[in-house]
Amino acid sequence: MKVTIVGSGYVGLVTGACLAEQGNNVFCLDLDPKKIEILNSGGVPIYEPGLKEMIERNRAAGRLQFSTDIAASVAHGDIQYIAVGTPPDEDGSADLQYVVAAARNIGRHMTTPKVIVDKSTVPVGTADKVQAAITEELEKRNLSADLCSVVSNPEFLKEGAAVEDFMRPDRIVIGTENTPAGLRAKEQMRKLYAPFNRHHERTYYMDVKSAELTKYAANAMLATRISFMNELANLADLVGADIEAVRQGIGSDSRIGFGFLYPGTGYGGSCFPKDVSALSKTAKEHGRELKILGAVDAVNEIQKYVLVEKIEKRFGKDLSNMKFALWGLAFKPNTDDMREAPSRVIISELVKRGATIIAHDPVAMPEAKHALELDFQSNPQGLKNVSMVDNPMNALDGADALIIVTEWKAFRSPDFDVVLQKLTRPIIFDGRNLYEPQAMQELGIEYHGIGRHN
Repeated sequence: MKVTIVGSGYVGLVTGACLAEQGNNVFCLDLDPKKIEILNSGGVPIYEPGLKEMIERNRAAGRLQFSTDIAASVAHGDIQYIAVGTPPDEDGSADLQYVVAAARNIGRHMTTPKVIVDKSTVPVGTADKVQAAITEELEKRNLSADLCSVVSNPEFLKEGAAVEDFMRPDRIVIGTENTPAGLRAKEQMRKLYAPFNRHHERTYYMDVKSAELTKYAANAMLATRISFMNELANLADLVGADIEAVRQGIGSDSRIGFGFLYPGTGYGGSCFPKDVSALSKTAKEHGRELKILGAVDAVNEIQKYVLVEKIEKRFGKDLSNMKFALWGLAFKPNTDDMREAPSRVIISELVKRGATIIAHDPVAMPEAKHALELDFQSNPQGLKNVSMVDNPMNALDGADALIIVTEWKAFRSPDFDVVLQKLTRPIIFDGRNLYEPQAMQELGIEYHGIGRHN
């Protein structure tokens, strides 16, 4: 099938590459010429395991192309995915200007029937706005609005495992209207996703607004579990309990399960913070306050400061002349995404207290440098106290303690003899509970986890 992806960012690239992998002819559009230049020269502007190889394979096979040509993109695909960004607005709502602009461009250029697929994470009611924008453009050219049908097909991709998630999905959610055009769109989407349903049916069909809400509900639930466990971990620290034992005790309950029950330094990235805020904003627009989500967001913001509080409790408020090694900058492993990353808060707060930071991340350091430049715009002098090294062990040289922020696999089993040799003090602040407190004690390491108790 011929498919167009409008927006060659994270979701658009993964969607386009994976659909091409199934034999479809995919046209990826983006209005950023630098991004398209990178893609056409064999590069990939984001880090995602397996994505670069998949793009190269399908470009070579002629199933995947990248361009800034709007007219050509509309002409190409019978199915037009809108996968542009929906950044948070000042009031916490999702900014739909790029979604609506993409819809208008499709309406200006389409001459044959199209299925328009909202792939971007959008609030309930966005499909109506997309339909209205396209209809307005069609009517300007005296064309019938029946030429298009808008479908909601939210993405459920985990950064760091997005290719695997798309190729072997837990579920595929498709929202269509119960109209002749909607039923035709449903059939086309069924054909497109048929390869993903060979072994068993993974697709859930519903109305458009239910599909739009499903995406937000899923992310809000996962964010809630994280904040809940962070609350319990902080309590465990106070009462002398071990949150890992608690996690196993409740996770073994089949009604609860183990997923997203790991305490840490708070969630970040492009999805959970934005989607929790946007869902709360949608509720307020309808006269309802989602009190649980307000608490989830508040707990998460506080959690980003937990390691700083532990460091301050151990060394005092004045950290001048102290050096800290920091492992992990990205908000989670297997990505270079620095959006809302807890490391940014931790670094900024420690520098405010006079500390020097030597950081390492396997892939996120280029993005981290850019993010920290933005964070330190009002204090460029403070940025001089932050440096990055290519080897995690080199970050330890002369450091007073090691801080772990991101749970990269490479950090799980370091050579602790070398760690002890390089640190001036045998102290680890573990924001992801990678190590066992008892094992650290036996090695002579002073260990501070999140809710862990010896």
